[in-house]
Amino acid sequence: MLLWASAFVSIRSAGEAYSPGALALGRLLAGSLALGALLLVRREGLPSRAAWPGIVWSGLLWFGLYMVVLNWGEQQVDAGTAAMVVNIGPLLIALLGARMLGEGLPGRLLAGMAVSFAGAAVVGLSMSGEGGASVLGVLLCLLAAVAYATGVVRQKPALRHGSALQITTFGCLVGTVACLPFSGALISDAADAPLSATLNMVYLGLFPTALAFTAWAYALARTTAGRMGATTYAVPALVVLMSWLVLDEVPAPLTVGGGLLCLAGVAVSRMRPHTGLTRKNPARPVEGRRHDAEHPETERR
Repeated sequence: MLLWASAFVSIRSAGEAYSPGALALGRLLAGSLALGALLLVRREGLPSRAAWPGIVWSGLLWFGLYMVVLNWGEQQVDAGTAAMVVNIGPLLIALLGARMLGEGLPGRLLAGMAVSFAGAAVVGLSMSGEGGASVLGVLLCLLAAVAYATGVVRQKPALRHGSALQITTFGCLVGTVACLPFSGALISDAADAPLSATLNMVYLGLFPTALAFTAWAYALARTTAGRMGATTYAVPALVVLMSWLVLDEVPAPLTVGGGLLCLAGVAVSRMRPHTGLTRKNPARPVEGRRHDAEHPETERR
């Protein structure tokens, strides 16, 4: 979450010099090279055939489509509006996970996501600029949310048939291939872009893509898609904090309140039901059954 939050700061810089498709391709190329090298060093090889449907879908939707349309959408609307629209993604993940993966929808998860979404909306409203958002920009951000949620749900089954590094590496490669039509734009933009913008693009590929997506896949393999999706609501709060520390952008009180709501919602969604009564006397039913077994006449009565 920390690395994904930092991506918003880097995208702000790189996006001024690179077009949406070129930025996505450059980011994915850097990520693919880093992940491919690590895969060779670890000698993990190819994942099993059963993993490939999930790899291809997540690569096309999450690594490819999501990154392009999000970059494009953020050029059409202010950051606050983009944050509000894209943050329907975790809600879609929970719903799609219940429908496609058979995951439940616990009350605590839904309650926590509702609190976090309210916090994200507050952050978005506090950061929204004047003049409103374009319809195209809102639709692009909505498409980004759908692509992100569907990609995550498609990735989850693939993690049963391959390691987190394998699934992430080949998903990133699929996204890179899908973005190759932007090669001309990348070459043209790179020729004119300042060094800082290019370094930010490389950073996006190495850390928020290669490292963060691998860490995400590792965690996703060990929990439900809905619970993992809820943790991404920590990103708006982290972005506010990083903008304050790195860019010296002092947040408004309303923004701080929204960020705290996001974190509170994540905490609620990660809570487990209280089982203290069961743990206090875990053997009581067993002892009762043993007593009846040792005294058949008592059991008959």
